[in-house]
Amino acid sequence: MPEDEPLVARLELCAPLGYADAPETEPFSRPFAPAQDAPELLFCFEIDPEQGRRIDPQAESFLGNPVFSGKGDGTQGDRLLPAGRYLFTQQRKVLTREECTGLAIGQQKDGLWERLKPENRLYIRFLFEDGSPVTQLFRPVTS
Repeated sequence: MPEDEPLVARLELCAPLGYADAPETEPFSRPFAPAQDAPELLFCFEIDPEQGRRIDPQAESFLGNPVFSGKGDGTQGDRLLPAGRYLFTQQRKVLTREECTGLAIGQQKDGLWERLKPENRLYIRFLFEDGSPVTQLFRPVTS
């Protein structure tokens, strides 16, 4: 597998990550500031219910509007990335909406192939780690 191709993995998040409500923070509207002291950003999106179960979803109608936006360090706040089972992938750069949608569709295909049932939520987390910006995608699943 090429080094820049993201790996989709199963992840068991044992404790929730909490963020302060940040309704003023719009996903993809401005670049994430890749700095050591920049707060993490968490966005929760609804996935179109019809597209969310297809092996070949339409990218343009896949990702809905954000449900909430959060900001902080993941240790406190009412906007949660809940504990649970996820399909997880990340890339060491700030991704656009189109790139996140492509990764989320790849996650969905992998999950469906493994006979998992992806839920119709997608969490996108932007953070700075090990000297570079990182974009992470979490898609809740059930067996």
